[in-house]
Amino acid sequence: MLEQDDLAAAARLLDACRARGVLLATAESCTGGLIAAALTSVGGSSDVVDRGFITYSNAAKTEMLGVPAALIADQGAVSEAVARAMAEGALTRSGATIAVAVTGVAGPGGGSADKPVGLVWFGLAQRGAPTAAERQVFPGDRTAVRAATVARAFALIAARVA
Repeated sequence: MLEQDDLAAAARLLDACRARGVLLATAESCTGGLIAAALTSVGGSSDVVDRGFITYSNAAKTEMLGVPAALIADQGAVSEAVARAMAEGALTRSGATIAVAVTGVAGPGGGSADKPVGLVWFGLAQRGAPTAAERQVFPGDRTAVRAATVARAFALIAARVA
């Protein structure tokens, strides 16, 4: 569930984007749409949020965002390369200026030594700029990992918009 702090952060981010004429798109796996949900919980967000892609399955990443199936097979869905491809695919398939992508292991299961529970890869694509990626390992249960992912996605977008 969204907390008041989440909504306040979303409102601040939307204001910053609005002031700079930025349109956003999201490509979400481990958050299942929470980033877009937080943004669109704020009235008037439609002038900033272009669209969101919930690509929970590998097939959805390929079909909706154009992430090559071979890339997923080679690197795994939770990887820097896939996060970058997801962000770039969302940017290409939208009218957005900036697209953020998240793919990770929210738990409680599914982790491994190489990809522990709490691991999230972020991709950030912007028209006319290089795509960035970031790796984070968040502590806590599934809810905490997903909440931290939303907060970090907002921070990454805000830093790019500033």
